[in-house]
Amino acid sequence: MVAQVSAQETHDIRELLGSRTTVALITTGAFIATYGLVAVTTSPPGSFWHEFAAWLIISLAAVTLVTAQGDPLPTPPAILLAGSGVVAANLVFLVIDPPVAGLQLWPLTAATAVYTYMFVRGRALWGWIGMIGVVSSCMLWAERNGLGYLIGLQTSMVNLAPVVMATFFVWRIRPAVRQIFELREQATLRVAAEAADKAVLEERNRRLIQLDDLARPLLERLAGSDPLTEEDRLTARLLEAHLRDTLRAPALATPAISAAINATRSRGVEVVMLDDSGLDHKPDSVRKRLLDSVRDALDGADTGTLTIRVLPPHRDALLTILHSTPESVTRLEFGHDGNLMEPPPSEPTTSPSVPLSTPSEP
Repeated sequence: MVAQVSAQETHDIRELLGSRTTVALITTGAFIATYGLVAVTTSPPGSFWHEFAAWLIISLAAVTLVTAQGDPLPTPPAILLAGSGVVAANLVFLVIDPPVAGLQLWPLTAATAVYTYMFVRGRALWGWIGMIGVVSSCMLWAERNGLGYLIGLQTSMVNLAPVVMATFFVWRIRPAVRQIFELREQATLRVAAEAADKAVLEERNRRLIQLDDLARPLLERLAGSDPLTEEDRLTARLLEAHLRDTLRAPALATPAISAAINATRSRGVEVVMLDDSGLDHKPDSVRKRLLDSVRDALDGADTGTLTIRVLPPHRDALLTILHSTPESVTRLEFGHDGNLMEPPPSEPTTSPSVPLSTPSEP
């Protein structure tokens, strides 16, 4: 079976950018610490809480950009990120007055970094909305303090350059990123298909080797000129039944069970093995308990027909053993923990014999 590849895992640009690596986390931490230091050292007297709130908003935005899943970035966090820079800038604009040092306007550069990365995460429209909001806030702040709209525009204009470059990234690079994801997915599917084909070939070769070891001596004996003995006929019947068991009940085809089945059939007991895949994903402890129970049933059968069946998944019972003799019919059921289940009160484990035209199946 070809493994299914999750689009969420293969089409997340964070995988390509390394956003889940330790280096990305260290870089995010350095970004947060740097702007925390700038906010503390450049804040005017009495403006601590405004600066702290602005820094906290920018920090949460940076963490969200790195950790939010999905490509493109989901709409709810994209809207919050677009407003984060505007809110942080206005919080600082409320407490600073001209003339100002360049670092006192740190929310402009911090918001620009957030919006630039939003472009990378596939949210160019919301990035531009946020950047326009920051520039407009800077112009209103400059006008309110007597500097005029033009000064505010000039002050924030330098921060548009990274956003313009991010726009180019969206326009030219993201299509290439999608192609990279598609090629990666195709390569993953191809490798999975090759692995599945290889597993099939290996299983076929293993079965051929096993068949050669089991059947070749008997086939050479049949091809000879000497007459067949009763022992040869018994060996042929046992081999045919064993090969049928390996196809119809692969979960029960262990060396110990196969040896017990041959011994039981040699005593004249008809053994029917069936497997409907209920054991495929069970732990080894459950499998061992069931196989031990199957071997005990085989060792204890001397007459009649013994039918052993692994039930399909999601049944109440996991395995049933039905032993039909001329005197009685005994049915045992084993649960998903590998232990024997108590029979319903209305269904005794042993009942009078009834005529059977064909081997019973549980």
